[in-house]
Amino acid sequence: KTAFVLNVARHVAVEMKLPTCIFSLEMSREELADRLLVRQGLIDAWKIKTGQLSDDDFSSLSEAMGVLAEAPLYIDDTPGLTVTELRTKARRLQIDKGIKFIIVDYLQLMHGINRENRVQEVSEISQGLKNLARELKIPVLACAQLNRQMEARGGKPRLSDLRESGSIEQDADVVMFLYREDEEIREMVSCSIEKHRNGPT
Repeated sequence: KTAFVLNVARHVAVEMKLPTCIFSLEMSREELADRLLVRQGLIDAWKIKTGQLSDDDFSSLSEAMGVLAEAPLYIDDTPGLTVTELRTKARRLQIDKGIKFIIVDYLQLMHGINRENRVQEVSEISQGLKNLARELKIPVLACAQLNRQMEARGGKPRLSDLRESGSIEQDADVVMFLYREDEEIREMVSCSIEKHRNGPT
C-alpha cells in the first residue's frame, strides 16, 4: 500500500504539480524520501543498498533529486497523530502551501479521544478525516488495514474486511482494495473499486 500511495503522491506532486502532503504514521520521512528517489530515478533499490551504482545511476539519482526537490510534496512523519492534530497541521499546510491533496498512511495508526473502545476510536478517526476533506474541499486518501479473516481466506477483499470499523466503509466516498490474484507473481497487484459513491464499481 505504501508503494501505491507513493506512486499516487509522486504523480500528483511531480507530474500535476499540485501541493501534496503525506502523513506517514508507519515509515519515517527518510525512508519515504529514499523510496521516492528510487521510483523517480527508475533505479533498482538493491543497487542503492549495496552501493553498486554506475555513473548512469548516479546521473539518474542526481536528476531525480532535483525533480523531487522542486516538487510541492510535503511529508509529516509524526507518529500516533490524533485527528485533531492532523486537522491542525492540514489547515496550516493549506494556508501556507495551498495543499490540494492529503494522504494518510495509515488510518489505524492514528489515535482518537475514545481509546477504551477501538471500534469507536476508529469510527471517530474515519469521521474526522471525512470532515477534514469536506472542510478543506480537497481529497483525502486514507490507507487502512484489512482484518485477519481476509488474510486467512485470501482472494479478493470485501468491504466487510476493513479492520476494526464499518464506519470506514460508511464514511468513504471511494473504497479501493489492492490485492494479488496470484501470490506467486509478486510484481502484479490488482486494484478493485468496491465502493464509489458517485459512480460505478
